[in-house]
Amino acid sequence: MKSTTASAQALPPQPALSPADEAFLEDFATMSAFGATASGGVDRQAASVADVSQRQWFAERLEAHGLRVEYDRIGNQFGLLERVPGAPFVVVGSHMDSQPTAGRFDGAYGVLAAAHAAFRLAGEWERSGEVPRFNIAVVNWFNEEGSRFVPSMMGSSVFTGKLPLDKALATCDRDGVSVREALEPTGFLGDGDGPTAAFCAEIHIEQGRNLENSGTTIGLVTSSWAANKYEFVVNGDQAHSGATLMEDRRDALLGASLLVVAAREIADRFPGVLHTSVGQLDVYPNSPVVVASRVSLLLDLRSADESVLRLADELLHTRIEEIEATARVTVERHHSHSWGVTPYQREGVELARRGAERLGLSHTDIMTVAGHDSINMKDLVPTVMLFVPSSEGISHNEFEFTTDEDMVAGLRLLTEVVRGLAAGEITG
Repeated sequence: MKSTTASAQALPPQPALSPADEAFLEDFATMSAFGATASGGVDRQAASVADVSQRQWFAERLEAHGLRVEYDRIGNQFGLLERVPGAPFVVVGSHMDSQPTAGRFDGAYGVLAAAHAAFRLAGEWERSGEVPRFNIAVVNWFNEEGSRFVPSMMGSSVFTGKLPLDKALATCDRDGVSVREALEPTGFLGDGDGPTAAFCAEIHIEQGRNLENSGTTIGLVTSSWAANKYEFVVNGDQAHSGATLMEDRRDALLGASLLVVAAREIADRFPGVLHTSVGQLDVYPNSPVVVASRVSLLLDLRSADESVLRLADELLHTRIEEIEATARVTVERHHSHSWGVTPYQREGVELARRGAERLGLSHTDIMTVAGHDSINMKDLVPTVMLFVPSSEGISHNEFEFTTDEDMVAGLRLLTEVVRGLAAGEITG
């Protein structure tokens, strides 16, 4: 990680909040009410009632500022600021869907910051008469979280051609409702493929504590950690949980539990350089008096070192064979999706660095451990990814928090970045 170019103490104080900053914070408070939970978080899973309501509100905000709202065939929501007819777009945004009980900031901050950056630039261009080289498309990607429909980053995966549209639309949630069935009543299924992208930008909370620990305001994302994600199905035999002899049992939940432990033990072999997790278990028949016959689980491995990831993957699959023998079960292995350690374009990082220096914002180079839609987009067009601090690194949690000052600082830098991209300051 590259150290910040100037210490926080040496930087000039940031300007007071402007009316435009206040308007952004007011919109953020309004947006946070959609799907609000009792503990201050949100529950806005993809195509849920809360998600639909906030999308309708967001469309009204975009249209009130003169942007044209469109949807593509997977339900990605675009607000188009078209100053140059026929020119491609700087696609800027994130996602508004959430985990079942999540924080207010993850994804949603980046969508609203993108919209307000577009509002500010539209006003500037109107007053000055300036005509940019590229248009702006504010985006709210569909089902980034993957909490209702697997895989995550679905909308951007379809947009970039990494996931077939038909496969995505046919994906079902736990209740058997498909993406198509969930979206059709909402009016969010368009008939096109979305705007033609020239560049992409995304701002997001860090979801870690590197920035907070170093007292740094902005993270300039240089690359992502690599990740392998799997869906495993452990098959055993249904049996009576009391009467069946222990030696006769083929307990799928035992096998799944051993997989959970194996994932953590493998991570412990590579302290600090490998993250593993099992985030979801579906147990059948999930009855108190029945030995489970089937368990589905989602397991992922992540590392900034692809050689470590390969070795961890080999260890995991060796352990699966051992678990099958120990628990007398079989494990179906399905690869969900993966990505490697791939850099964000250097010219985009430097564009953001120049903007941070103009604004007097402390900044540092950083990698992203979490997946983001920009990871897909950077393989299609030059892409800029920015982070702002997360208090205590808390995320995917109702107590997730980023200060108003950091959110506004990020918005100001995002506006600088989008201005530069729209002006053609880097090559596509």
